[in-house]
Amino acid sequence: MKSEKPTAMTNSGGAGNMFAHLGSLIAGVMFAWAILQQFLPPDLRVYFEKYSQRFFRYVYPYIQITFNEYTGERLMRSEAYSAIENYLSSRSATQAKRLKADMVKNNQSLVISMDDHEEVSDEYNGVKLWWASGKRGSKTQAVSFHTSVVAESGYYKLTFHKTHRDLMLGPYLRHVLKQGKEIRFQNRQRKLYTNNGWYWTHVVFEHPATFNTLAMDPDQKQDIIDDLISFSKNEEFYARIGRAWKRGYLLFGPPGTGKSTMIAAMANLLNYDIYDLELTAVKDNTSLRRLLIETSSKSIIVIEDIDCSLDLTGQRKKKEKVEEDKEGEVRDPGKRAAKDEEGEKASRVTLSGLLNFIDGLWSSCGGERLLVFTTNHIEKLDPALIRKGRMDKHVELSYCRSKAFKVLAKNYLGIDDHHLFDHIGKLMNEVDLTPADVAEHLMPKSASKNAKVCLESLIGALEKAKEEGESRAKEAELKGEESIEEVKVETKE
Repeated sequence: MKSEKPTAMTNSGGAGNMFAHLGSLIAGVMFAWAILQQFLPPDLRVYFEKYSQRFFRYVYPYIQITFNEYTGERLMRSEAYSAIENYLSSRSATQAKRLKADMVKNNQSLVISMDDHEEVSDEYNGVKLWWASGKRGSKTQAVSFHTSVVAESGYYKLTFHKTHRDLMLGPYLRHVLKQGKEIRFQNRQRKLYTNNGWYWTHVVFEHPATFNTLAMDPDQKQDIIDDLISFSKNEEFYARIGRAWKRGYLLFGPPGTGKSTMIAAMANLLNYDIYDLELTAVKDNTSLRRLLIETSSKSIIVIEDIDCSLDLTGQRKKKEKVEEDKEGEVRDPGKRAAKDEEGEKASRVTLSGLLNFIDGLWSSCGGERLLVFTTNHIEKLDPALIRKGRMDKHVELSYCRSKAFKVLAKNYLGIDDHHLFDHIGKLMNEVDLTPADVAEHLMPKSASKNAKVCLESLIGALEKAKEEGESRAKEAELKGEESIEEVKVETKE
């Protein structure tokens, strides 16, 4: 027993000496590296770094991948970096000691990310890996009218064992990017875009309309909701049948029937952005195509009152030619183009250009997009523009009837039933009144107005509209009888 103690002490001393020597060796290597960095010529330094990295590659069993925040000459923010940042937000909140927070969704949601020089771990299919964040100063700074100086940029570094290279470079990174994009989509501020010529400008989209508050037949409403949800979940179906992932909606009906409100409800249901396209501000077909390319996925492209936007029946150019012939103008193409540029005349977008915009080759740029046209006069539109395959679903928004009225009463007055409902429902089915007109009577104008006062006001408007309709019908009948009598007299003579 006595002989074992010195042995243990000797071994302990040997281990201590070994670590002391190792520490001295590391310190010496670091000192030598600092000297080399300071005094070694640049060419030799590059040569030395190249072969030193090769050496460490053999002894270091881990692989590292760096994702920089900014890429390219224009210093555009990397989509991969943003996706990784969103993906790591939940892990950062539970593992990192230093965190960063940012507000999104109009200051209603808080997004957490790890601060610089922090590290968190992740696990995928039983394999453990590590993510580290960092910052580095930019080597080049681009300054122009459109870009600002980026003094430093962040990066994420992924570290994993080299035996799992295929798993990490394939399935895992695809998983990270997909999850990160979904989180970014859920947390983003939705936007309402409009075009100023050939480029888009936007504001935050905050319209409160939902399908619950939309005044229309419940069965028709549910059919539209089911169609929209089915579209948003059918990416694989569209890919399998070889069609672009998009769908066209034609909303038609009299003014005041809720076409614009329907679009807002669609956007809120699917959490999509809206691109409100003003055709009269688009110079030509090329500009229209450029606007289409710059729209994002998960969006609704809207052309309101398309029957009034442009003459897309193919007759516009013929009319212009006839008018120029009557006025004796010189039809020199150069002078005519100069006239258009100086006076900023009407758009040169053609029916063919719009059709290509809807379902041509360029329409497949991007995915998960709805294209919505609205019109008050469907009969004025070219059949080629609204056929199935372009405008896949036609939705008629008509006058307010009894079922739609009950939705408005619930929204505006907070009541589900009233003894006046039956009388109002009977009048609603006899008189053509738009939901906008009905809502105006249900809107309380003062604190003293209760539900009964609003409903009686609506009844008065309905009875007045009914009387006016009957009066017009009688006048039309009298005119018809008079015209018949005139024809009989003329026949006798």
